[in-house]
Amino acid sequence: MSSGRNTVMVYLGVIGALVLAGLIAFAPRAIWLSAVAFVAVIVLIALGRFGWRYWPAKAPVQPEPVYEPPPPPPPIAPREQRVDQVPLPSQEADYDFLFSAVVLWTPVHALWDERQVNLAALAVDAILTRAREITERREPGRAPLVAHELGGILGTMQKDPTGHVLAMAESVQVTLSTQDQERLDKLAEVRKDRVVWEHDRKYEQSKREYLGEDVLKDTGSAVVWWLVKNDDQVEKTVNDIGLLATLSSAANNKTVPEGADYLVGAKPSMNGASPVDDLAAFLHSLDLDGERDLFAHQIALLVRNYGRPDLAEEILRRFDVTEPDPEKPEQPWSDET
Repeated sequence: MSSGRNTVMVYLGVIGALVLAGLIAFAPRAIWLSAVAFVAVIVLIALGRFGWRYWPAKAPVQPEPVYEPPPPPPPIAPREQRVDQVPLPSQEADYDFLFSAVVLWTPVHALWDERQVNLAALAVDAILTRAREITERREPGRAPLVAHELGGILGTMQKDPTGHVLAMAESVQVTLSTQDQERLDKLAEVRKDRVVWEHDRKYEQSKREYLGEDVLKDTGSAVVWWLVKNDDQVEKTVNDIGLLATLSSAANNKTVPEGADYLVGAKPSMNGASPVDDLAAFLHSLDLDGERDLFAHQIALLVRNYGRPDLAEEILRRFDVTEPDPEKPEQPWSDET
């Protein structure tokens, strides 16, 4: 269809040119000027309707390109290397922690040939070095706590000393060997028992000092203390003065003071109790525990030395005290007994 229009336009142009030439040659000037103007209008109309299609289209203005940086390369998935039961030193000699973990690592720079560098070994060595800096300052009995501490410290990617790899660790476990754990448990039990024993020993020593240096310092102190213990029962205290004199003398490794000798062999008290009953009540109030028999034996010896073997035998029978071997000298009673 476009070729037909082109042919029509050519014919119209030729005819218009011939008409215009004839008018110029033969017609008066006013007529051919009018004809020229008419033809010019026709041509302009034709060009306005059909001629614009044949003009080359103006190229659209392209916007200047905006520079965009290339997208970053996708992250490289870390590689894994498992380590199991690696001994690491603790604060105590001969007690090693056993370290296990999964080491994650990535190369810092791409290598043309990774066979030239053992990157996995560098990553494992870096993790073990970081872990050792912690374990060698920790007590071996704190293995679970050390495991949590290392899990936090080793949980970030860091370069190894050579700068070739980034390494971190996860699934960290820190344990002790079965034998070492058993030894530590035994030592802990012994330490606890020793603390209890020391406490008991100091308690007994304090009680001895209280009885020897305060309560049984002399007969007068013993009488006052016994009076307070018996709710101000003066009569009972008076009846027990002989017993108290004997006890205070025995506690200080001395003989009964002059003037109180007769009280040692006193008859049963007015309340019907024998001297041995009074002695039993007195020793029970002292709360001497395992030392009661020794104290009773010392009193029996003093009573026997003052001429009352029958009363001494009664004391020994009452407290079920065995007589020592007569060939062995009697040891004085002291705080180290």
